[in-house]
Amino acid sequence: MRFSQRTNWNTEESELGRAHRLRLASGKPIADLTASNPTRCGFHFDPALLAALTDEQALDYDPQPRGLLNAREAVCGYYADHGVSLTPMQVVLTTSTSEAYSFLFRLLADAGSEILVAQPGYPLFDFLAVLDDVKLKPAPLVYDHGWQIDAEGIRRAITPQTRAIVLVHPNNPTGHFTKPWEAEELARLCREFDLALIVDEVFLDYSFANSVSGPGKSFATGLEGVPVFVVSGLSKIAGLPQMKAAWIVAAGPQAASALERLEVIADTFLSMNAPVQHALPAWLGGRESIQRQIRARVAANLSELDRQLAQLPEVSRLVVEGGWYAVLRIPALGPDEQTVLALLERGVWVHPGYFFGMAESGWLVVSLLAAEAEFSRGVAGLVDYFSASSRKPFL
Repeated sequence: MRFSQRTNWNTEESELGRAHRLRLASGKPIADLTASNPTRCGFHFDPALLAALTDEQALDYDPQPRGLLNAREAVCGYYADHGVSLTPMQVVLTTSTSEAYSFLFRLLADAGSEILVAQPGYPLFDFLAVLDDVKLKPAPLVYDHGWQIDAEGIRRAITPQTRAIVLVHPNNPTGHFTKPWEAEELARLCREFDLALIVDEVFLDYSFANSVSGPGKSFATGLEGVPVFVVSGLSKIAGLPQMKAAWIVAAGPQAASALERLEVIADTFLSMNAPVQHALPAWLGGRESIQRQIRARVAANLSELDRQLAQLPEVSRLVVEGGWYAVLRIPALGPDEQTVLALLERGVWVHPGYFFGMAESGWLVVSLLAAEAEFSRGVAGLVDYFSASSRKPFL
């Protein structure tokens, strides 16, 4: 039997994955500073949350390609709370932001077309692009007293095959919110080269008090003369990744035509189930409780990270404005994978920066979502490791 080349991945266990699995199997403690699943980080969820799935209307199969009207109205209500006025006709429900990306890649790109993706960024896009027969090209973020979009770097990356730019707002893992001047630069490029802008806003509600841009502003308002597609969902907004509910919002020129085509794509799969759609209004309406807990946890852990790093001048925490990750600049004395393995031996589990498209040496990424005691213990182990390393004599 012959398999498609698009599934010709290397599925062998990585050295990091194997080491982590063996550490877990040994029963030795691990302070997990990669935690990203709110349902496993000790937050309190409403005990009645699952009651929303018992709506008897869900027994009636009413296949609506864009999603049930009451669910799409709830999504519009969420954006109304962000000062954005939408109509349900602008919304297409999907089971995940991954599915939303896949729909948009199919909408905008032919086989071999290119999609620009801001990096550093989450590596999920690599697999989606291969499955949808499109090519990814990195669009650089640069760091200079804070993360910034490199508009000229993006311009140089654009080719006649480019169809869209993907932006995560705020970025994962850098926590960079796109500023108004950056949005205008992107809009200028999109208009000049006839490109669409895809904006992932799953972390939109998680801005820090010291964010220079203040609370995040949604791109669902649109940009003049630019087709904009915003994706988001319950995974981060309501801390419910297991409920598999997300959406696409279309704005700007040719939005009506795009939505007609998206409706056909969605109708081909009809992947949204009725109980989740009927529960969506209740879950979105109750999001503030879990968001308040997450924001408090992230703020406390960021403060603890800074407190402990103050005694370790060779490691710095880069500016972060939102989300729930932090990027650390470490001495680039060897491959970060070896640093991560050494930390794992001490019971601390972190991401190497190259996982997010950074260089292979000099960067670590930590999640700020873990329980506070576990996080503090993990950072202490990290500080001890680098303190000991700095005391080693040079040969």
